[in-house]
Amino acid sequence: MEEKTDKSTGVLYLIGLGLSTEQDITVRGLQVVKRCKHVYLEGYTSILGVEKSKLEEFYGREVELMDREAVESNSDEMLLAARTAEVAFLVVGDVYGATTHTDIALRAKEMGIRVEVIHNASIMNACGACGLQLYNFGQTVSLCFWTESWQPDSYIDKILLNKRNGMHTLCLLDIKVKEQSEENLIRGRKIFEPPRFMTVNQALEQLEQIVRRREDVRDVLDLRSTCVGLARVGQETQCIASGPLEELKSFDFGPPLHSLIIPAEMHPLEIDMLRSFNVKQ
Repeated sequence: MEEKTDKSTGVLYLIGLGLSTEQDITVRGLQVVKRCKHVYLEGYTSILGVEKSKLEEFYGREVELMDREAVESNSDEMLLAARTAEVAFLVVGDVYGATTHTDIALRAKEMGIRVEVIHNASIMNACGACGLQLYNFGQTVSLCFWTESWQPDSYIDKILLNKRNGMHTLCLLDIKVKEQSEENLIRGRKIFEPPRFMTVNQALEQLEQIVRRREDVRDVLDLRSTCVGLARVGQETQCIASGPLEELKSFDFGPPLHSLIIPAEMHPLEIDMLRSFNVKQ
């Protein structure tokens, strides 16, 4: 890592885009984007409800898409540009929704680059649309796609801890963008699999399997436990449905992105709100 220097005259702006359309960027964020010399879009930790071309049309600027490899391994070009010019790094949702973005901010500061953050809505707070109160949420967990040989279930322990402490759990569901198969990875072939986005239904199927094979969870979580599925939060086609795990898993939530909430003990107002999203309605 480069030593700190005070010679930087540029700025790296980390800008949240919100959850829905090109118009969800804040006024301040838009003003910054319009004057930046370079504009980059992080395109693998989440997806926006519109194409990149829509962003470019609205901003009046060309936007360079950065995939996982570019962000995690080859972001030097962006950081070097930010040493002498204003550079915008656009993130779907809020800036600090992924640890990758924290790493970029730290690297920039080590290089003596001024970093400014412009926040926006993310699933971490927009999940309150289901009526569950945000200050009643505990640790957030991530669910990844299972394979025949790899089926991690350690996340269930955090869900159980949250429930035992009377706290809801937001579950972020896996996104696979520009991933390689094991065979192509071993052979060094730059062939990528089609994008995959975990659905609420797949997440609930995982939970069902864990409940069936682990007796230690059944005093806290079972097939009748209330769950809440959310899809495309913040968009016009937003979908929210709640109900018992075994019933909710067959509900059609439509296209991505999906999230899942496992509620704990609820306040009467929370119960009333969830009734309005009951899967049987």
